[in-house]
Amino acid sequence: MTTTEYLTLRRSIEQLRRSVAEVRDTFGDGPQVRRLVNDLERLEIDAGELAAARPEHPAGTETRDTIYVPDTPEDSTMWSDVDEEGLGGYHGDRS
Repeated sequence: MTTTEYLTLRRSIEQLRRSVAEVRDTFGDGPQVRRLVNDLERLEIDAGELAAARPEHPAGTETRDTIYVPDTPEDSTMWSDVDEEGLGGYHGDRS
């Protein structure tokens, strides 16, 4: 996480803290407000951990594995003993 991203996150959390304080002033200390306060504390913990963590894929270096799907026909014997569920099942000789 870059310094700019972290500062933006911290500012957002601070703004949320002020909003939650206003909600607490309006609605009191009910269970919903306590959950919001708990969620806010969790955000602060996670933000602190992210600031110290190294990203798995640095920006611009994301890799994707290529999956090769052959266009050759499949071996029909591979499907010889399966039901065609979309047609309600087929039980009998397929020749």
